[in-house]
Amino acid sequence: MWNGQDVSVVLMTYAERDSIRGVIDGFFATGLVDEVVVVDNNAQTGTDEEVALTRARLVREPQQGYGHATRRGLLEARGELVVLAEPDGTFLPEDLIKLLVYSDECDAVFGTRTTRELIWLGANMSWFLRWGNWAVAKLIEVLFDTSHLSDVGCTYRLLRSDVAAHVAANLTVGGSHAGAEIILLTITSGARFVEVPVNYLPRVGVSSVTGDPRAAIDVGLRMIALILRTRLSSPRRLPPAQLRTSRSRARA
Repeated sequence: MWNGQDVSVVLMTYAERDSIRGVIDGFFATGLVDEVVVVDNNAQTGTDEEVALTRARLVREPQQGYGHATRRGLLEARGELVVLAEPDGTFLPEDLIKLLVYSDECDAVFGTRTTRELIWLGANMSWFLRWGNWAVAKLIEVLFDTSHLSDVGCTYRLLRSDVAAHVAANLTVGGSHAGAEIILLTITSGARFVEVPVNYLPRVGVSSVTGDPRAAIDVGLRMIALILRTRLSSPRRLPPAQLRTSRSRARA
């Protein structure tokens, strides 16, 4: 719990059988997490058994893809603060506190893995991936005139429950580039957001996306196309003064 608000952590799993139990236990060990929701997205055999050894709640999403699993997790989460993370060991549960601190002032908090000093030795963040994520994030920042963005692919994120519900209701991308749409839906909703640096560790096992340069390039191109389409059909983000007024009225 954080300042009287329940905290839900959502983990989407496909190929993380060997790391998921430790990640779940790590989040509960922070003392800040009220529930962990694991979305089984046709996961490896044995994953369910690992989850059953923890306090996490398991739900199933038969439609394959990161976007489909994320939508299901957002719908299932019960907390006022919903945190998306990875069960592959690349993120530190202890970094949750960074997201929670800024949730007092913002509706969404996005992690970034592009801070060089926080990229661990052996982490899958090559020059190409680091600067590719930075470039696509900057494209969003420029086209939508937003606050600072430096990593479009970081999946360690916090959404307040109203923003989580908005994203779940409007998410159209079922595949790996859904991460960009989550950012875009947050921006175009007028939600207040900030980006904070998080640690990035070596992955347990091999990623089906960033582990293959060709797949990573394909995801990046899909993200860029999505960003351009969204910019053509959506307004820029509301100015800060107007945003504060509109949200304060909505909460009154």
